[in-house]
Amino acid sequence: MTTLPLESIPEKEIFPGYFGRLIHTDNMTLAFWRIEAGASVPEHSHVNEQVVNGIEGTFEMTVAGEVVVVRPGEILVIPSNVKHAGKAITDVKILDVFYPVREDYKNR
Repeated sequence: MTTLPLESIPEKEIFPGYFGRLIHTDNMTLAFWRIEAGASVPEHSHVNEQVVNGIEGTFEMTVAGEVVVVRPGEILVIPSNVKHAGKAITDVKILDVFYPVREDYKNR
């Protein structure tokens, strides 16, 4: 078993202003995001549970109609099939963990 430097994973623009380094295991997807201030993702839902881990900056999410701000060191759990949206208030770094694997991210 070896380690893998995060910087060796190519960064891809998944949505406008959302740059991700994606890792897929047998059961989960990890998305290391670098998000530009002002970039947003519209309301959506998916079967995947999502755990948002704030690393740098301020990220505003609306989850089931409730506004939540995620800051460094904070965790937000979004259950399966719950509608949510997000917007970077500042430049942001976030680690999203999805279970099960985000199959739709595998081809991006």
